[in-house]
Amino acid sequence: MISRASRIASFLPRLRTGLAVAAGAALTLSAVAATPAVAQRSEQGAARKEMKAGNVLSLREIERRILPTMKGYEYLGPAYDSAAMAYRLKFIKDGRVVFVDVDARTGRVINRTR
Repeated sequence: MISRASRIASFLPRLRTGLAVAAGAALTLSAVAATPAVAQRSEQGAARKEMKAGNVLSLREIERRILPTMKGYEYLGPAYDSAAMAYRLKFIKDGRVVFVDVDARTGRVINRTR
């Protein structure tokens, strides 16, 4: 008859291996889920494709139009929403973040948070 201690001792290596595999899988899934850089590259590619097709204005043109209207604000950067065909420009002043949403086709301001 095998003692309880022997059974536990023979089970531990398999348990450690299983835990290691589970931990590795969790890390892999979290890395895949947390890849905003990949999403950002995809959005940039969509913006570039639409610009080359003549459907939207370039980011530089949008910035040329909007930045002068935001005196006193620090420009933090853009994001592009391919579904809405809109740029979102992010600014900060006195610790308050302001988003300016701009129609990428016309350059018209759609929305501005306060």
